[in-house]
Amino acid sequence: MNKKIIGKAYILGDNIDTDQIIPAEHLVYSMSDTEESKLYGKFALSSVPPKQAGLPNGNIPFIEDGKFDSEFSIIIGGSNFGCGSSREHAPYALQKAGVKAIVAESYARIFYRNSVDGGYLVPIESAERLIDKIKTGDNIEIDFENHTIKNLDNEDDFKILPVGDLMPIVEAGGLFEYARKSGMI
Repeated sequence: MNKKIIGKAYILGDNIDTDQIIPAEHLVYSMSDTEESKLYGKFALSSVPPKQAGLPNGNIPFIEDGKFDSEFSIIIGGSNFGCGSSREHAPYALQKAGVKAIVAESYARIFYRNSVDGGYLVPIESAERLIDKIKTGDNIEIDFENHTIKNLDNEDDFKILPVGDLMPIVEAGGLFEYARKSGMI
């Protein structure tokens, strides 16, 4: 099991829905075609309102023009992250953009399950509200063994809730791959 994830943080607010994560007009691309699937990364978070993009300053682009992936590999969100429709494309788009983990106060249940079941990324629950304590661009270390997030720029530490048994599922590439590798099917 990967015990740590290190990357740059991107801060979002509350109630980030799946239409903001990947707008419906971009659901036409093939998830199995290598070239087309890059477009999911390119358009990830493209419908987040500018005032919520890269809080607290707002209007910080997640993906630079002309790029298919982001410099930000950790998203810090507020409450009810991934609400809205039940599309699996939302965590997939974030993965294609280079996101390794999301830390939020709470998740919409279907987004959480899609993230894990598809093996796309690790949804982590914070023990406190972090969007006011971490800035977009801060270098962050998530330590799964000690259940902490450390801001490497200022040494602040925060608690996260244990992820339980989901990490091996994500690392295997999803629920079915995990079941195959562990001999369940």
